[in-house]
Amino acid sequence: MTQHTLQATTLAALLAAALAPTASFAAGEAKNVIFFLGDGMGPVTTTAARIWKYKEEGTLHMQALPYTARVKTYSLDAQTTDSAPSMAAYMTGVKTRNEVLGMDGGTKAVAPSKDAATNVSNAVNNCPAAGNGAASANLLELAKAKGKAIGSVTTARLTHATPGATYAHVCHRDTEYEIARQAVPGGTGYNAALGAGLDVMMGGISYYWRPYVAGTTPRGRPDGRDLVAELQAGGYTYVNDLTTMNAAPVVAGSKLIGLYDFALSQGHMSYELDRDATKEPSLAQMTAKAIDVLSKNANGFFLMVEGGRIDHALHGTNAARALADTIAFDDAVKAAIDKVKVFDPTLANTLIVVTADHDHTMAFNGYGKRGTDVLGLNINYATGQPSKDANGVNYTTLVFGNGAVRPDVRANLDGTVVAGKDYLQEVAIRRGSAGSETHGGGDVMLFADGAGAKTFKGTIDNTKVFTLVKAAAGY
Repeated sequence: MTQHTLQATTLAALLAAALAPTASFAAGEAKNVIFFLGDGMGPVTTTAARIWKYKEEGTLHMQALPYTARVKTYSLDAQTTDSAPSMAAYMTGVKTRNEVLGMDGGTKAVAPSKDAATNVSNAVNNCPAAGNGAASANLLELAKAKGKAIGSVTTARLTHATPGATYAHVCHRDTEYEIARQAVPGGTGYNAALGAGLDVMMGGISYYWRPYVAGTTPRGRPDGRDLVAELQAGGYTYVNDLTTMNAAPVVAGSKLIGLYDFALSQGHMSYELDRDATKEPSLAQMTAKAIDVLSKNANGFFLMVEGGRIDHALHGTNAARALADTIAFDDAVKAAIDKVKVFDPTLANTLIVVTADHDHTMAFNGYGKRGTDVLGLNINYATGQPSKDANGVNYTTLVFGNGAVRPDVRANLDGTVVAGKDYLQEVAIRRGSAGSETHGGGDVMLFADGAGAKTFKGTIDNTKVFTLVKAAAGY
């Protein structure tokens, strides 16, 4: 029996002993919780997306929520966190080291390695069987122990750090073949603390869930397991496009696994600017479907929704795709609120929390003229002409602190080109020709509404968010 299996079994027993399987709900208690996570969605990204879509005077749907806070995101060992310890802090209330997922502070990150027989990268779990920390109970496990339905939806791959933190416990976030098997009820390595399992799981990519086959699925599972087939045998409906998702049953007891391979080469779902809306569901559509399924549980539900590709576009210094995915994420917030208000009109028993796991290094640059394209050249508010650097060369409003694009000699930029979806903004610090832009260490915003939302205020630690959600939901 592996370390995580022993930990999960112990955790499940503790949860079962501490919590009744069903619960009644006091007035104002969050029977339902929807936790939105914009991956990498720092304040500059949020502001730029608002201006891009709704102009300076506009308001994002998330910004209309009445309660707000700022959140500190540092990890146990770093000023600037990665997504694994930050999301796990929200889900477990425990500070951990970078790359560690859902474990305690005593856990050290140990990277996975390549499978020798199949050459599949990161397929071998090198987490020690003992002596390297223990699992920390998360909000979905606590919700399941209260008899609630639980779900995890993302535009990243379903085994990525943010969704992984909702159902798995591993010493390294890259151990994604291990993360996947922890979501399969009854299978070897299953996280028993999830009880009967997540009721809804949707995101990319199928190769962590399907068996390795040379020539056809070269990144499939070397252990030969078909986790999708196992889930189907356990009562899950499998969907892989918009049509099958829309057709999936929505009745009490329904379970749904969705894996979308439309951007297989990128390893995630498509960016919003590239998505084929006739085939691949949007984050808003997945969110609405998840709520339809989860809300059939009379005890309520916990749903996590991630806009995962905001982060990826920012790592690439691709502001256009980052802003478009932020708007798609914001549209999912609206879709969720509209859907919930059908059965909870005043959100008296539903808590909505919207936040980010960390910042990025994108900066809002120059004294730009109001009304100009935030993705375009910076236009001076006083002269109406392009702003110039010390050498008389124009520049864009959005720039990055680091990344790949830093020419040795700057030249004038074409206004049409820089506003396009493929343009990569210039950076101050070059990190190599293919260097990925880093996360930023700045505080992020949190927006909340509904049952228990008024407790979110001031500047708080990300672990405090766990405490407030747990208290509001009565876990």
